Amino acid sequence: MIPPQKQMTGMLGHPVAENPIDRMFDAVYAHYGLNWQFWKNDIADEHDLALAVAALRPLGYRGMAITVPWKVAVIPLLDGVDADVQAIGAANYLTIEEGRLIGHNNDGKGVVKAITKVTPLQGARVVMLGAGGAGRAMAVELAWAGAAHLTLVTRREEQGREVAERVRSASGVPAELQPWQSPVAVPPGTTLLMNATHLGCAPELEPVPLQWESVEPACTVVDVITNPRLTPFLQTARERGCPIVDGVEMLVQLAMQIFERWTGITPEEAVFQSAVAAALGEA
Repeated sequence: MIPPQKQMTGMLGHPVAENPIDRMFDAVYAHYGLNWQFWKNDIADEHDLALAVAALRPLGYRGMAITVPWKVAVIPLLDGVDADVQAIGAANYLTIEEGRLIGHNNDGKGVVKAITKVTPLQGARVVMLGAGGAGRAMAVELAWAGAAHLTLVTRREEQGREVAERVRSASGVPAELQPWQSPVAVPPGTTLLMNATHLGCAPELEPVPLQWESVEPACTVVDVITNPRLTPFLQTARERGCPIVDGVEMLVQLAMQIFERWTGITPEEAVFQSAVAAALGEA
């Protein structure tokens, strides 16, 4: 008997080598007895991105995650996007529906779920370092979840202003730009500080240039980096007594939603937590 064809999913981004998402998804597929597989694809330029997206249908992919730096650039290559992508201006995964490539964004939804396990977002005063494809989604979702004010600290002022305006128009929540000046000083009264840059990612482990004396011990500190789980940024925050939220928890929350969208199966969180711990060599 010929075995059924393996169902293909994956991720497009650059770089992708250190991301544990493929090992996590493959372990969950195996747990649920699915003949599915997840492939990471390192796509280094926009020309190759267009070729890769155009190939998804003829290659028979069932879904594709989109990561840095292609969450904005991928949108013109799609057949349609959902309301979240329209509001946020970035897509972090695709579904293939009746031959059409549809963009979705749940970056921020995963972040909100991870953060609210540790601290409420209602009334939070948020400082976000970076405002790229993931950062803009997180900024909008944090505003929708009840944040009272957002400050975006970016090296690219035009990008920061555009995301601040998007937050204001999508939610009505005040948002402003603070130009990146190293080391970054956090405004007084900040209750949530998030690193949405790639500083701290393995293998370089670059430190975030921050004036830590400006961060109050009661401020919750969040990092989007998934490898390592405990980044230098979070390690310093924990040493100062700040509550922390790591990027692996965010990855689990958004990956569960993507898995359900692709497969129609509602997964158990413990299955994803175990899979990602094993992928990171923690189990």
